[in-house]
This record gives sequence, C-alpha cells and structure tokens, in this order.
Amino acid sequence: MLKKSGTLCRSEMDRLGPQRELLPLYGRIFTKSEIRSWEQIIFMLNRKGPRESSSETREKHRINEQITAHEVRLIGAEGNQLGVISTREALRMAEEDGLDLVEVAAGASPPVCRILDYGKLKYREQKKAAEARKRSTTHTVKELRVRYSTDTHDLETKIRAARRFLQDGDRVRFQMRFRGREVVYKNLGEEIFKQIEEMLKDVGAVEETSPLMGQKMMVTFVPKSAAKQP
Repeated sequence: MLKKSGTLCRSEMDRLGPQRELLPLYGRIFTKSEIRSWEQIIFMLNRKGPRESSSETREKHRINEQITAHEVRLIGAEGNQLGVISTREALRMAEEDGLDLVEVAAGASPPVCRILDYGKLKYREQKKAAEARKRSTTHTVKELRVRYSTDTHDLETKIRAARRFLQDGDRVRFQMRFRGREVVYKNLGEEIFKQIEEMLKDVGAVEETSPLMGQKMMVTFVPKSAAKQP
C-alpha cells in the first residue's frame, strides 16, 4: 500500500506491531512529506477509524452495468414476460425505453430483471418502509382524571393535554371516580363525557365507553386517523 519512495524501513515497520495490519484498511498512500516517523502513523491510525464497509452502503438492487450475469429472465416495462435473453440485449432495451434494468431476484437462475424507473422504485420502497415503521411504533394510553364537578377552566386544561396526546398518535382515557354517595351524580358525569367528546371530535373518536363500574367510569379516545383505518 505504500509507495517505494514513501515507505519506512523494515525496522520501523516492525516497530508498528499490530497497528501495521490496519494500514490496508485506509486505501491511501502515506508519503514521506506526510509522515516523519512511525509514531505519526500510529497517531493517524488511532485518530481515524477504518473506512465504512462497502456492504453497508451497497444498494438493495443491482442496476444496469452492475448486473454481472451473462443472461437474465426479463420482465418488460409493462410487466410482460420477455423470456431469457442476454444481459447486453436487456440493457439495450432498457436504454431505448429511457429506463433502468433492475435485478429484482438475484437468487433465481438466471436472475430475474425488470425494466423500470429505478428512482420511482426506490421512492416506493422507502415510503413503504416508513409506513411499516410508523405502524410498528408503540403508542401509549394517556390517562386523564376528571370529576363530575370539574369547572370549565380545569376541563379546558385537560382537553388541551388530550388534544396534544391524540395528535402525537396516543390513545387518551378519561377516568371519573365518584366518592361514596357521589354516585347519585352519575348523570352529571355523563354530561361531562359528552362535552369532552364534542370538544375532541376534530382530533379523536370514542373507542370505548365503560359504564359505571363500582365507583368509576371511563371513556377512551383514539386519534381520528386511527379510527378511519379498517
């Protein structure tokens, strides 16, 4: 890896020990003008890590001249099966259509390639992956407590918090607890829940309403976008 004019003598290279094995990872030439001693080489090796492996930056599909097979099973731009033809002929056909030749099944024999717009394919794949990540995100249930006697100011504060949670994709559960003989005011509690539903109707929908059980009742909201999904 080192130019003859820029190499260190064998005794200096031997002094590098295990560090000497890292030199090929950098893919560059160390000249005498850059390096004055073996200590500077060690300093440079410790300062910078090895170059990123090509496997980490490799494209998901081989395209055009990256395809190494001599022949491929070709699918046309309209999805029609064109049979097994030479890779060179497939490249020519893709070029005539102003599109790319993309290897979509490298493990097949021969590999399956398709003529398409690779930029659009990458966009669709990235969008699909983003949607999958979004669906896999775990959303929590945020719980807010209200009373049948909650005043307007406190209720508005709770509603603002609920709106924020729903907009972030979380579920919101309002819980109302009655103490002792307060259960006789159950109808007032139901009125509060109706007010909450009305105030949140633009960002959420009722998922579940739990009737009075013991001393408490609850209503759970989901984000409006989630409520529309089948």
